[in-house]
Order: sequence, then structure tokens, then C-alpha cells
Amino acid sequence: MHITAQRLFVFILTLWVGSIITVGYIVAPTLFATLTDTQVAGMVAGSLFRIEGTISMVVSVALIVFANLLVKRGLNRYRQVRWYLLAMLICAAVVAFVLQPMMNALREEALSHGFPVMLSPLAKSFGQLHGISSTLYFLQSLIGLILLWRLSKPIDLTTTEVVAKSN
Repeated sequence: MHITAQRLFVFILTLWVGSIITVGYIVAPTLFATLTDTQVAGMVAGSLFRIEGTISMVVSVALIVFANLLVKRGLNRYRQVRWYLLAMLICAAVVAFVLQPMMNALREEALSHGFPVMLSPLAKSFGQLHGISSTLYFLQSLIGLILLWRLSKPIDLTTTEVVAKSN
């Protein structure tokens, strides 16, 4: 049962990290490379990042709960996993609840004056927020890849990794 639970955990984590990488490093750059209107590309990319952020928060919380259950079952390697997941959750939450609303406000303010944000006096501020957001997204991606790498290491069930419950 422990092996099946661990495989399910890694499967879900792999799908999630794959979606982060797909949206951030394949889909978004492709939008900007193929669409002639960068404002439209930015709006579509922003929508995709909002969706990915929601997915990230839901999946990270679910995997933290799952990791807690695995720890309670004696799989001690999942104690540290929870910290990686929490870091990924924090990255997603900061982007979703702090940076994206600030970027949206700047975009709306620029549009209310008749300019796309990147052609307005707000472009520098928007660019800085975008840079911070991109850095957090990269950090979340990197943490996810590191976590996948660590969890791909085979465990030795003859060690104290799995502690038999006395009840």
C-alpha cells in the first residue's frame, strides 16, 4: 500500500510540475513569438498564469495533506517534502494574491489613459513586478524539479524509512 501511495504522490507531482513548465516555458513564449499583438499575447499569458497559479495552490495544499498522511504511515522521507511543497505554495500565493493584482491595476490604469501598459509611464513599475513574478515562477519550477529528483531516488524498505506501527 505504501508503494502505491508513493507512486500516486509522485504521479500527481509530476503532472503538476509538468504543467508549470509547459505553461511558463513553452506556451507563454510561444504566444509572444507567434502573435503580432504583444498586448493580446500578454493578456492570454496572464490568464494562463492565473489558471496555473490556482492549480498550483490547490495541488500544493492537497500534496501537503497527502504528505502528512504518508508521514503518519511512517514514511519519514515525506517530512522534508512538505517544506518544498510549502515553498512552492508560497511562491504561487505571492504571485496570485500580491503581484498579479498589482500588475492588473497598473494595466487597467494605463488602459484608462489610452495606452497599453508597456507604452505608458507605468511600464517600469510593471516591468519590475513582472520580473519579480517571473523570478518566483522560476523558483517554484526549480523547487518542483528538485523535489521530483529527490523523490525519484529509490528507497530501501529494509532501513528505518518505514516504521511499523505498534497498533
